[in-house]
Amino acid sequence: MPGELETPRAPAAVTKTSGGNAAYHNYHNDFLHIQDPNERRRLALAEIDAAPFGWYHVRAVVVAGVGFFTDSYDIFAVSLLTLMLGIVYYPSAGSMPSSSDNAIKLATSAGTVIGQLGFGYLADHVGRKKMYGLELIIIIFATVAQALSSNSPSVDVVGLIIFWRVLMGIGIGGDYPLSSIITSEFATTKWRGAMMGAVFAMQGLGQLCCAIVMLCVTAGFKQSLSPSPDTKHCSGDCAIAVDKMWRVVIGFGAVPATIALYYRLTIPETPRYTFDIGRDVEKATDDVKAYMSGKSEGKPDEVSRIQARDAAQTQMQIPKASWSDFIRHFSIPKNGLLLLGTAGSWFMLDVAYYGLSLNNAAILKIIGYSTKNLRTYEVLWNTAIGNLIIVLAGAVPGYWVTVATVDTLGRKTIQMGGFIILTILFVVMGFGYNYIMAHSQNGLLAIYVLAQFFFNFGPNATTFIVPGEVFPTRYRSTAHGISAASGKIGSIIGQGAISTLKSRGATPENDSPWLDHVLQIYALFMLLGCFTTLCIPETKRKTLEELCGEDQPAPLPASANSNEAKHTESA
Repeated sequence: MPGELETPRAPAAVTKTSGGNAAYHNYHNDFLHIQDPNERRRLALAEIDAAPFGWYHVRAVVVAGVGFFTDSYDIFAVSLLTLMLGIVYYPSAGSMPSSSDNAIKLATSAGTVIGQLGFGYLADHVGRKKMYGLELIIIIFATVAQALSSNSPSVDVVGLIIFWRVLMGIGIGGDYPLSSIITSEFATTKWRGAMMGAVFAMQGLGQLCCAIVMLCVTAGFKQSLSPSPDTKHCSGDCAIAVDKMWRVVIGFGAVPATIALYYRLTIPETPRYTFDIGRDVEKATDDVKAYMSGKSEGKPDEVSRIQARDAAQTQMQIPKASWSDFIRHFSIPKNGLLLLGTAGSWFMLDVAYYGLSLNNAAILKIIGYSTKNLRTYEVLWNTAIGNLIIVLAGAVPGYWVTVATVDTLGRKTIQMGGFIILTILFVVMGFGYNYIMAHSQNGLLAIYVLAQFFFNFGPNATTFIVPGEVFPTRYRSTAHGISAASGKIGSIIGQGAISTLKSRGATPENDSPWLDHVLQIYALFMLLGCFTTLCIPETKRKTLEELCGEDQPAPLPASANSNEAKHTESA
């Protein structure tokens, strides 16, 4: 048998593999005749890196992006959800208590932190394929259950919504590391940034879709809503209509996720995971081809597969994952600073990114869509139209400008430039807020739109892209999950702690007297983001192995034979 393993097999004798789907193709065993697993790995990954951009890349982006579309839709819908729940279940007040409102909004973020850390770890230790789709199933289940929730004598509807949104948040959190690393590990080097950016840009389309759905259901129930003079007197047909509306708005979020579920469940494992962590050389070589041939994961000859896997255990030069290796890897100053740079930048960003919504009420007033002292129908209509305008004004263009430029300008350039501009904008808003509101409210609108644009043509996109590129395969998902969770913790602090300071010393005439100081605090976080950005490298047009040093040969284990050692040195 050892002699057979060393004898090259002609490619013509290889049996083609079967199966697959349109988004993730199935390669064939082009490199089966090469016995050195390190060389086979190098050649197979080089083919992925150098592959010309094609429709299979577009389909892969769409499959991964649908998850982010759903995530953003569900997160964005929470403000509409709490508005409508307040009308239905708090009829005398017309709105929810601030404690319940904050609890529902923060529940998703809390679940997201758990999902980012948990799925990030599991994707590195169990496999990308086994986890991908599971998080979408959780989102679908929790979304449908949430839409069917109702009040009862023993369980308050707010408590049920909080429970399901925590569970939904776990699924949303899992989508961050999985979609990022699966896209990066299958992407061509030349357009990897654009592909990952396009996946993340689906967030803007998700927000847009949510505003459109809200607009449609409001128009559809206009006849039932119109008689109600205000949100405090929405009863009878009006209350029934609003109750149906929030269920439709929330439940619709499960539709795109359900459509994409099949493709996620049938993708092949990423070749980098199969090579570097599974050490399954035969299977990995098949799965490289699975990406581009439109078929399922490969099914190599089991005898050859076992032989190659046994040989790879001693010959593969990539270190194996373990807690001791994890500590050793990130205790190296360069690697530790890299994790600090990705996690710290995401944290600084999200504190201010989610805090920017503090200005939404003022912006809606400026553009003529304030919701104060209006009839119930007008409140809901203005909310939908106002959110639609806000999303289109800055968020959606910013995402797609990043997609268009990230592989030419570079990730670090875009992130640093974004943080610098945002620091300036928050300083202007914070220190000049009262003057701007008194003399030129259109000036505040202009600054707000610019801030939305440079968040998304800036660190909001790059903080998602860079962690999916710079870490070694065995810790790529875990490190991305840590970085994303740091960002979500920042959003919780920005929403739940810092933003509450705006009402310090509130009076009936001014309910946000400290808003200018809160904006000044956010300016400080943007400035700190400039320093954390210094810890990350520029990643454009570099292979994943080049970025994390995995293309540099490590010392061969003592059990490897001398012939292999000589071969490695000559290579």
